[in-house]
Amino acid sequence: MLWLSVLHDLEARREPSVLATVVSISGSSPCSVGTKMIVSATEFWGTVGGGHLEQLAIENARTVLNDGKSITVRYPLGATVGQCCGGVVEIFFEVLFRSPRLYLFGVGHVGQALCRVLAGTVFAVDAIDERPEWIEAPELPAPVVRHAIAWDEFVEQAEWSEERTYVAVMTHRHDWDQAIIEQVIRRPTRYVGLIGSDLKWRKFQERLIARGSSAKVLARVHCPIGLNIGGKAPNEVAISVAGELLREHYRRPTLPDSSP
Repeated sequence: MLWLSVLHDLEARREPSVLATVVSISGSSPCSVGTKMIVSATEFWGTVGGGHLEQLAIENARTVLNDGKSITVRYPLGATVGQCCGGVVEIFFEVLFRSPRLYLFGVGHVGQALCRVLAGTVFAVDAIDERPEWIEAPELPAPVVRHAIAWDEFVEQAEWSEERTYVAVMTHRHDWDQAIIEQVIRRPTRYVGLIGSDLKWRKFQERLIARGSSAKVLARVHCPIGLNIGGKAPNEVAISVAGELLREHYRRPTLPDSSP
């Protein structure tokens, strides 16, 4: 089926899309139950019957794609949709491949452990590290997208979203950590976390405020990163970071907060 191959291609590209499926028909209609159409932000594949009904379905699909919530829409096939079939069609719009994406700067011991902990969760992970011995490590799970480039190059070419972009900064150099934070807080993100101590973060804030960053913007940064569970081993820190990321994604305010 065409739509299966299209879905496979979209999944491989991690491109968000909507699968529109006709789930109910009453009376006369130009389509059958089970008819499917796939809609991305710029393209569509298949048909749910053509005409103004299809135009409305594409518009609704793109609204659903932006909202990120699957819905069912009922279409009476009368004058309001420019058709005279007289029936009623219900279409289920299912959001696909709209996972939150973590940009992980630095895949040292904690970074690699975090990639393993997040395997099988809702998060898609992009790992950024120009050190071959770390970014090419076999310990990184296969789904992790590896970027063996400088962090500033990645920042410039990455896609940023206030709803779906999460950032974890844990490179092997404090000056890079500070520079990355300075750059990413200027971009749309859902979450920004920095590994390190309270003292490290206080020094960073002083320097960044002196360079023009506002205290209000810097307050969005989670540092120390992760839930305060007490462990300091790489796997334990990774679990605490994954917990904070998942809490933010699912918005579970009853979990323990990350303050010391």
